[in-house]
Amino acid sequence: MGNGRREGFWRQTDVRVEGHAVTDLQAAFAENWLEATGRALGGAGYFPRQERRGEVLAQVVRSSPEHGGQAMYLMYLFAISSAHRTIYLTNPYFVPDTGITEAVVKARQRGVKVVLLLPGAIDHEIVATASRAGFGRLLDAGVEIYEYQSGLLHAKTMTIDGVWAMVGSANMDNRSLALNNEISLVAYDRDVAGRLQSIFEEDRSHSQPVDAWSWRARSLWKRFWEFLSVPVHDQL
Repeated sequence: MGNGRREGFWRQTDVRVEGHAVTDLQAAFAENWLEATGRALGGAGYFPRQERRGEVLAQVVRSSPEHGGQAMYLMYLFAISSAHRTIYLTNPYFVPDTGITEAVVKARQRGVKVVLLLPGAIDHEIVATASRAGFGRLLDAGVEIYEYQSGLLHAKTMTIDGVWAMVGSANMDNRSLALNNEISLVAYDRDVAGRLQSIFEEDRSHSQPVDAWSWRARSLWKRFWEFLSVPVHDQL
């Protein structure tokens, strides 16, 4: 509901998919349906033949605790590690582990421009606290961090080098990447990546930058809550 540009509304990014990738999306649904109901879906009624539509090369990435939860994590890790020029990441629950953080820092050391768009307001304050506790190393590495101010940011998108694009459900936290059922659509296409980058820049115009000085000047109260979030970091 709404356009995500005012308080009380969520800022979300969704995609419409046609063509062969639809079969992979339907397979993910059928797998979850089987787990939830014990009923297997099959046949042309559920898996109609999909004709090729358009020229975008797409890939569906999904992970679940029942069938291994590493696919989504590795997608993020390999994409960040493969970047040569730019990484634009939008994520509402950003609590990366050591591996992802190292990959981001090494990307900056290679000269990659890394820009993160994170929520200003959030519906789970403990997640925001744990997220902001890790800003220091990223800011020191030269990562640009912005916090969205208009509505509740809930989009999960990423573009790499203007040629690789992702829209999905997975947050950058352990719960999404190791415990939850998640799905993402990856597009290997300049036009799709360009559209997502344009959306990113528009969202950034509704955001406030986080600078290293103000982060280090945060109150003792905030530091205290960050300290308390450490034991539950892996459960977020």
